[in-house]
Amino acid sequence: MSGATIPRLVIAAPASGAGKTTVATGLMAAFAEAGLAVSPHKVGPDYIDPGYHSLATGRPGRNLDAYLCGTGRIAPLFLHGSAGADLAVVEGVMGLFDGASGQGELSSTAQVAKVLRAPVVLVVDASSQSRSVAALVHGFASWDPEVRLAGVILNKVGSDRHEALLREAMESSGVPVLGALRRTQQARTPSRHLGLVPVAERRTDAVESVRELAARVREGCDLKALLALAHDVPRLTDTPWDPAAEVAPVVGATAGAAPTDAAAGKPLIAVAGGAAFTFSYAEHAELLAAAGADVAPFDPLHDEQLPPGTQGLVIGGGFPEVYAPDLSANAPLRAAVAALAASGAPVSAECAGLLYLSRSIDGKPMCGVLPADARMTERLTLGYREAVALQDNALAAAGTRVRGHEFHRTTLEPGAGASPAWGLTHPERRVEGFVSGGVHASYLHVHWAAEPSLAGRLVESAAQRTPSGAPGGAG
Repeated sequence: MSGATIPRLVIAAPASGAGKTTVATGLMAAFAEAGLAVSPHKVGPDYIDPGYHSLATGRPGRNLDAYLCGTGRIAPLFLHGSAGADLAVVEGVMGLFDGASGQGELSSTAQVAKVLRAPVVLVVDASSQSRSVAALVHGFASWDPEVRLAGVILNKVGSDRHEALLREAMESSGVPVLGALRRTQQARTPSRHLGLVPVAERRTDAVESVRELAARVREGCDLKALLALAHDVPRLTDTPWDPAAEVAPVVGATAGAAPTDAAAGKPLIAVAGGAAFTFSYAEHAELLAAAGADVAPFDPLHDEQLPPGTQGLVIGGGFPEVYAPDLSANAPLRAAVAALAASGAPVSAECAGLLYLSRSIDGKPMCGVLPADARMTERLTLGYREAVALQDNALAAAGTRVRGHEFHRTTLEPGAGASPAWGLTHPERRVEGFVSGGVHASYLHVHWAAEPSLAGRLVESAAQRTPSGAPGGAG
């Protein structure tokens, strides 16, 4: 099936900190509480906001990043994620026109809005202005005629009098005011060194925060007008992204294995989750399953063994430095991970996973798979990267080119014994990560929808392994 008319809104802002997440998450929750199936999306590589979106809607939060995935995949990924939804809400990134550094509009909220042919609602921090808000909105509305700036939500409004002045000024802008939220209507969303604290770390508290956001958005915004705006959109003619069309399923698992259940013949890929490993794109698990794997989540903070039958392992990003004492205390699982890696089974680790596989984090023993020690620093490493695989490995064939993203405040002090995973080619040239046996570990976050062969190669490699816990296995 090609194309669909999905009612949709893009929530943007003039700059970071204006309240996009507050408004977007509140709108998602308010519409979901009204009985609509709401599809949540986030522009850019951010992993944390989609967690709140998912909590608000009950559907996976999905990223739309033109730098990581290519402009041509934005609409297909959007249609895939929003299938069956009554409404899609897309939270922007940074300021409306801010994108990848030095790349023009690439990966900006404005670019995604144009690709999706979606109306933009601008969230403006009005806390220190009155009439000037109209000039600000006029500038954003006229900057790019292809961007349809269809409404404004005034955030951090001080009083009834302040709101009246703002609305009066906006009458001359030609852009309708669709809501006004008071300074007292800002829900508590705790932050730390890499942004908001992820939902998985504050589940009960986060549920209450999202409910509070929904109530405040209902009170301060014209939901009827916003929903009518979302319906005033053209049909998208793109074909929805389909993981089954991206990878060929691996047939069979370990040679000679006797089928014992419905999943027999499928290699089992264990995927780390829980509070310490919250960074993962929803499409990754979908691609692994489409490639023929059984995907089994586990929590390294609490599970003392890998899922029975594990033949491959994926450890994504998160905050292992925050949970280093607890991760270190789970010695049985650390030993199981080390044994799996030593067996040659494929292991893909990104950022937090890289740290977990190291010898230590700030002196706390980790899995000891990699000859390196990690420590926290004051320096933030942040930005898009282009890279090439330097050698054949369990995740990528030599010469495979990818785009990725780095986001961390840790550093590794490596020793000898492993080869680099990637050669970074832009914006700087250096080597990065580790390849050792079946292990591929790197700081680089890569969106597999842009290079589905990564998932297929990992599953194919896992299918050739003896399951963990089986005769001759690692566990």
